[in-house]
Amino acid sequence: MYVDLLTLYFLAIGTLLASAGLTFWEQRANPQRSKELRTLAAGFATLAIGCAAALYRRDLPGALGSGISNLVILCGYLLILNGVASLDGRRYRRTPAAILVCMALAWAIGGTRWQDVMWTHVSSVPIALISGLTAWEMLRCKAMKALQARYIVVAATGIHAALYAARAFILPWLTIPSAQAVQSFTGKLTIYEGVLYSVILPMTLLKLIRDETHGQLRLESQTDYLTRLGNRRWFFEQGSRIIDRREGRGRVSILAFDLDQFKSINDRHGHQAGDKVLKSFAEIARDVMGPEAILARIGGEEFAALLWGDDAQRAQALGEAVAKRFAETMSGRTDGIGIPATVSIGLARFDQDVPAIMDGLAIADQALYRAKSLGGNRLELAPDATATA
Repeated sequence: MYVDLLTLYFLAIGTLLASAGLTFWEQRANPQRSKELRTLAAGFATLAIGCAAALYRRDLPGALGSGISNLVILCGYLLILNGVASLDGRRYRRTPAAILVCMALAWAIGGTRWQDVMWTHVSSVPIALISGLTAWEMLRCKAMKALQARYIVVAATGIHAALYAARAFILPWLTIPSAQAVQSFTGKLTIYEGVLYSVILPMTLLKLIRDETHGQLRLESQTDYLTRLGNRRWFFEQGSRIIDRREGRGRVSILAFDLDQFKSINDRHGHQAGDKVLKSFAEIARDVMGPEAILARIGGEEFAALLWGDDAQRAQALGEAVAKRFAETMSGRTDGIGIPATVSIGLARFDQDVPAIMDGLAIADQALYRAKSLGGNRLELAPDATATA
């Protein structure tokens, strides 16, 4: 089925307007990205208005119509650039102003005399620059680093930048007999690519923001609200992944922690003080064990950690360091707490035959119970035959 270029042009305008509406509506589901979504929606809408105005640019005298529609289109691209940059907390202020002023002056000086050259070639330069900056901003966006869809945005804006750069810097130098045909083909290609751009870019940006929100919700579902450590579910999921990935190679250590006499702390000092004790323990344990440890709050005053590789080799020293630092920190605090608090620890170490994470934690729990029965504030090694001391 043949579709003429004017129909495709209208399709791109309609798609941009629809994308602007969808992006603006997305604020309801993603209020934390409200500002970014509004900027992107404004960008798509402005770009659509500029493209529509371009259809009637010759109805105004001189180069006025072309200049105005081109500046409106540039405003749309600049809003999209700022929307993408703001996803990572950045903002462009001087660059947009400089581009718009330079292009306004260019149209004022050369628009009437070289209107076609300005429209076809010169006006392509800022579009290529802005699209290239948009690709760069998405590529370095830390907030979207874990999402693979960001590469689609990079590709879409990068191809857009390359096409307009070719229009600006290559087409003007074509002097071969078929140059007119090449320029005609490039014009058609610009329309086709513009339609794809108007569909792919908005939809992918919406997907990125939705995926980001989904990832945040998933992370919250796996995070303990008080200590910000992983929760029980996360610990077993991550622990199983680590054990399965090892394929029987290297040592694994599992530590079970239980704060001593925690109920009496709550009864004597109140639950708010108890929460501060739990948060202090979590901070100390994370600081001592490092970011690679799988550390979680299992429930109440119970915590667990899984170490592997070199960290597993020194698990006993790390566990004892946690117990010592926790006891010293809590007894010497000057923030109004000053609550004597200690922790008992059970350690299970496995060299080759590592059991399932739940079984390994149960073995560490046996050592933990022995540590508590011996008065607490100590670390005990698991006596199980599969654990090596």
